[in-house]
Amino acid sequence: MSTPIVTGLMAYGMSGRIFQAPFLTTNPGFKFKAVVERHEKKAGLRYPDVISYNSVDELLADEEIELVIVNTPGNTHFELTMKALNAGKHVLLEKPAATNGADVKTMYDLAKKLNLHLLVYQNRRWDSGFLQAKEVIESGRLGQLIEVYFRMDRYKRALSPKIFKETAATPGAGLVYDLGPHLIDNVICLFGKPLSFTKTTGIYREGSEVPDYFTYHFIYPNQLNVFVTASLLIAEVLPGFAVHGTLGSYVKDRCDVQEAQLDGGMLPTDPAYGIEPEGSEGKLVLMDLNNKPNVERIKAPKGHYNGLFDAVHHTIRQNALYPITEEHIAWQLELLEA
Repeated sequence: MSTPIVTGLMAYGMSGRIFQAPFLTTNPGFKFKAVVERHEKKAGLRYPDVISYNSVDELLADEEIELVIVNTPGNTHFELTMKALNAGKHVLLEKPAATNGADVKTMYDLAKKLNLHLLVYQNRRWDSGFLQAKEVIESGRLGQLIEVYFRMDRYKRALSPKIFKETAATPGAGLVYDLGPHLIDNVICLFGKPLSFTKTTGIYREGSEVPDYFTYHFIYPNQLNVFVTASLLIAEVLPGFAVHGTLGSYVKDRCDVQEAQLDGGMLPTDPAYGIEPEGSEGKLVLMDLNNKPNVERIKAPKGHYNGLFDAVHHTIRQNALYPITEEHIAWQLELLEA
């Protein structure tokens, strides 16, 4: 690994604490130098060597910092990313990249003009369940694909105490822009841009102003139908992955353990990190020539969000192609905005 990338975090909320800092401090490709904490100074309790700045301007004025992670609320992403790029920093940008496609294009255009990298954080490409679904789909064992279902369900009847998340006037508020980027990116990663699609949203929680349910139906060549769904009112969680083809089916619950492990304080360097528990195996059912089902239980590969951080390092240091491309994000925003 070449010289570590000196990195600063724009916030130390859930995203910074769980999805960013543990990797910045354990991946040798990075040096976690500073974080913005306007009120409570929590980062130093775990990372005493990290500088806590009081403002974004102070962070951006630090000349040693090369990469800034914009992990603030989605409606601030455009303003803060433009500010970071204009300060000469590479940017790793949390999802959603922005609340509209025009802003996405403006950000990428500025990054290219300044010879900087704008990289969007789509960590769910490295979830254990998605990695397994990808392996099964790409193996061809299911024959011609007919239907693919990806779901992310919760049961959260109460409204979020963070008012901006529940206010219709806030750009990008609601479940579509919260979980939609994960599911849509998974689909784009596997199948590219759909030929056509339909989108349905709903508001079901009492007092809610923003969508808490959505489903997309994507149409692809060769009569492939892909469905993605998320809801905040699913009491009996359905399989996160279901793929049906002419030769069989694959079904799996969404059992990636990384978020829970990181939230509990486990580091990505722990041998148990990213390994799903026994009993969470995917189920592969293939039909033989006599229409007899052959059932196979397959263990998911290890989940590893470090794959994303390795890709960031290779892109900035070796100018490698980042797997989540500008085109992917442009397609994603087109689908989110619809």
